[in-house]
This record gives sequence, C-alpha cells and structure tokens, in this order.
Amino acid sequence: MEYIKYPEEFRKLIAGIDTKVPLINGKYSTAINFDNAATTPPFLSVLEALMNFSPWYASVHRGAGYKSQLSSSCYEDCREIVGDFVGADMQKHTVIFVKNTTEAINKLSYRLLNKYKKDAVVLSSFMEHHSNDLPWRDKYSVDYVDIDCTGRLSLKDLKEKLIQYKGKVKLVTIAGASNVTGYINPIHEIASLAHEYGAEILVDGAQLVPHAPISMKTSNPSEAIDYLVFSGHKMYAPFGTGVLIGPRETFQEGVAEYVGGGTVELVTHNYIRWFDPPLKEEAGSPNMMGVIALVESIKSLQKLDMYLIDNYEKALTTYTINRLKCIPDIILYGNTIDSRDRLGIVPFNMEGIDHNMLAYMLSYEGGISVRNGCFCAQPYVQRLLNIPDEEIQRRIGDPTLSHPGVVRISFGLYNTHREVDTLISLLKKISLNKKDYIKKYKEILS
Repeated sequence: MEYIKYPEEFRKLIAGIDTKVPLINGKYSTAINFDNAATTPPFLSVLEALMNFSPWYASVHRGAGYKSQLSSSCYEDCREIVGDFVGADMQKHTVIFVKNTTEAINKLSYRLLNKYKKDAVVLSSFMEHHSNDLPWRDKYSVDYVDIDCTGRLSLKDLKEKLIQYKGKVKLVTIAGASNVTGYINPIHEIASLAHEYGAEILVDGAQLVPHAPISMKTSNPSEAIDYLVFSGHKMYAPFGTGVLIGPRETFQEGVAEYVGGGTVELVTHNYIRWFDPPLKEEAGSPNMMGVIALVESIKSLQKLDMYLIDNYEKALTTYTINRLKCIPDIILYGNTIDSRDRLGIVPFNMEGIDHNMLAYMLSYEGGISVRNGCFCAQPYVQRLLNIPDEEIQRRIGDPTLSHPGVVRISFGLYNTHREVDTLISLLKKISLNKKDYIKKYKEILS
C-alpha cells in the first residue's frame, strides 16, 4: 500500500468505493456507506494480499509439504503482529483466532468457568451489545453498571457495585466504545478499579480497535487490560476472523468448548493430552486466509496512523452533528456538544417518521446506507429513548408490535464531508416535505 498522509486520500484504499446503486426514480447514484459499525468494506491491500498468498495456501500445522510449512509459519507469525497492534504482553498473553467478537466472548465465558467459583459475579453494563451480555447470563450472576442521562457509563455506579459485592465480582466486561452512541469508555481507569477490587477486565474492542489506538499494556500495571476481543470484518478485513487475547494461564487448564482436530497432542480411547494454548482453543482447520486478511488490514492501518484516523473521524462526527442540528425535527441522542470522547457514530431520529421508514428513504432516494433499530443493544436503546417499563412489557406480551429504535450513522476512515453534505441535503428535503414522503413510503413498504 502506498504511503498516504492526508485523510482525503483514504478513499482510494477501499474496494467498491465508486459502486453505483439504483434509486427509486430509476437512476443510479454512487453508493454512500454510513453503516461501518456493522461491517466495513475491504481494503484493496487486503484483497491484493489474499490473491498474492493464494498460490501458497495449504493446510496449517503438521503438514510436511513446503506450502503447508509456509502457511503454518505465517499463521503463527500473525499472532505476534496482532498482539503487537494492540499492545498485548506476549510473554503473558496468548492470541486465539476465532470467527468474530461474538464467538470470542462466548469462548471466554466458557473457559472462565474453570477459573471462577460458582458464585462469581460478572459486571456488564447498560450500554453493551447483546454479545457482551447474553453469553454471561447462563453461567454467572450478572449485574449491570448504570449509565447517566446522556448514555455514558457511570464510574460511580461501577465502584459502588464492586464494593457492594465484596470481592465476588470476578470480571468487569465492558465495551471499549459503544456501537450505539460511539462513546469511548475509559478502559484503563475501569481496569484499575476492577483490579483494586480483585476483578479482571474484558474489553469488547469490536468498535474501538478499528478506529482508535489501543494498548493492553500501560506504564501502570494496575491499568492493564486482561482480555481483549475484536473482529476483522469491522476493520476492513471481512473474511471471517476474530481475535481473543488473554492470559495464557486462563486457557491452560480445562477443556475448550469445541474440541477435535488440531487441539490434541496424544489420543487413545482412554486418554487425551491436549496441546498448549492457543492451539487447544482452535479446533478444526484454521481460517488461514481470514488471518492473512486481518494482518494485512492491521499493517495498512498502522501505515495510515491510528491517531490520524481517530482525529479525522472525530472531526467528521463533529461536523455531522452540527449540520444535523440545523435540520427541523431531527432528534439527536447522547452528548451533542463535545465529540472528543466518542467515535464516528451518530444516532438520531426525525420526529414523525418511523426509524425504519427513514432508513429506507435514505437508501431509495439517495443511495445512502445507514442502520436502524436497536443495533443488538436493546436495553441501551430503550434507555436512550426513555421507553417506559409498561411499554416494554406490552411489547414482550405482543411480539407483533414494532420495535422502537433510532437511525445510526457510522463512519469509516474513507467517508467524506461531501458525503455528509449529501445526507444533510436529503434529510432537509424529507423534513420539509414530510407528509409527502410518509405517504409515498407507506405505499412502498406496505
């Protein structure tokens, strides 16, 4: 990948950036993707790396052929590159490759059963993605750290709960950044609090890792991150690879939730000797090409500079929020004054138009992709929207009722101010001609 210094040039690095999509009027428009929090398009450098490695691809581990030896060596080298990217302590940590962040959290929830006692408490939070909530519920006592009126995590409530449980909290599992509001949590401060009260910390880095610099190690050991998970498909490598990083000793004892080929050193019908981690955690044939894609993405992000990416996306977010404030009937959620503690994610609604209908309007009228709904974080969105408990109970009782939700803009490094201007222009048009648009789309979506 060529060296690029200015964010305006980032677009040339992305596949499919000039793809034309059909509009409802029969014309075609260049697609605008504001749904990067869900998944990102691939870097061209990732596609090139996959093509270049394809002739050398072979089975990973234990093959005697040259290609197999090469693939195996490359696969293991990739662990070091991934660990280095997020500042893992490779003397202490192990890098385990999985499918995605969800699988990583599920794996850890099972493996910690060998480490924690039966009465262990896991502290999640009100802002978590379902993937950092549901895996813990059937295995541990789970409680939730509260949020404030703008949706930020309450460190005061975190400390109070750590005190309240008198040492029973063994894990604080927290989003590095919210996929709904983009808020960046002070993970090292949270780590220090967790460690002070005898707990470990897991950071769900699915949103944070692709957009901002992160290091598991710090100059103060009490602020270090114990476990980190993230996905390739949210960082310009959508080829089915995720990462779980944690202390090697956590995975040394006990048996992984999936077992089979590649996990064992010796087997009889009466005896099993497992490989050491990380191999014992990666049953079956590894996704070698997915790992190649992830590592190439990491190399590309490092060349671009994560600080430059972070600053650019924050500036784009501030610009977008300020433009949205000028549109009649737009409702913004979270802190709309200062974007320094949030990623490039902007949740909003337009008064009088259902979030689902508005998302379709943007797609059909302007070729603009956004996400709408609750983004697999229903408790968080319910709180942001101030949905009364009786309304939630009514929806529990009647599955046919539509879900409340919001529209979400989420940026990638390749999005531009010009694209935002296109969005703002269309939203203004919809706002000023609301009745006509609602009538039109009621017919279209019925």
